[in-house]
Amino acid sequence: MTRIHRCLVVLMFVALAGVCVERIAAESDKSTRISDPKAHRRVGAKRYPYRTKSDYVLKELDLKPGDTAVDIGAGDGFWTEKMARVVGAEGAVHAAEVSQKMVDRLKKKYASTPQIKPYLCKTDSTGLGPDSCDVVFFSQAYHHLTKGKRVDYLKGLRTVVKPTGRVVIIEKYTENGMGAGTHGTLLSRLISQAEQAGWVPVRVELMTGTYHYIAILAQKDLFPPEPKPKPRKRTKTPTTKPAAKSAGK
Repeated sequence: MTRIHRCLVVLMFVALAGVCVERIAAESDKSTRISDPKAHRRVGAKRYPYRTKSDYVLKELDLKPGDTAVDIGAGDGFWTEKMARVVGAEGAVHAAEVSQKMVDRLKKKYASTPQIKPYLCKTDSTGLGPDSCDVVFFSQAYHHLTKGKRVDYLKGLRTVVKPTGRVVIIEKYTENGMGAGTHGTLLSRLISQAEQAGWVPVRVELMTGTYHYIAILAQKDLFPPEPKPKPRKRTKTPTTKPAAKSAGK
């Protein structure tokens, strides 16, 4: 291969890498300036439009080889499978389902992928041990948690997630006239429940064209209170003594 050919190959790879970076960067690296009034109209697939943005979601999950994640309400295993590829054989993805039938399907489907671990999940907790997960992931499943118990559920996750781990939630933005139906959660309600449970939203972002948002939560313990400012020393203002009157003759 001549020097010119080698340069052309390098340039081709650089160009391809640039395309991939732009494709994966998706929402968070783009300006929020709205040049087109139609930019936020829903255009995705009917049930899970955000699946077309899987590269972006995986970037936000930021899993590493050897990590452990739990996919709450794993369903058909779409996200479980993608996460399993990232964490590799050294890691694990617990595929949680409340139906034994669904668990059996997942076990059969991923029998040759040992890092995928389908299991029957409780409705009030993950059932996993303390400090066992780097990421807890909800894909359109948070609203299925028992009403009135969601704050308690999130509180329970604080023991399951490692101190520096995260909770990642994808939900349809409903109840504001945008997302239709009841299969979703108003964003303000989710944030309120998360904060009551001791989580801090480190990123919340609407996924363009899907009417879904992604919320990434971290433990409140990572944000200790600011030190109280030291009280300022009050400086005494010098007082000017009145000039002594001269004695008259």
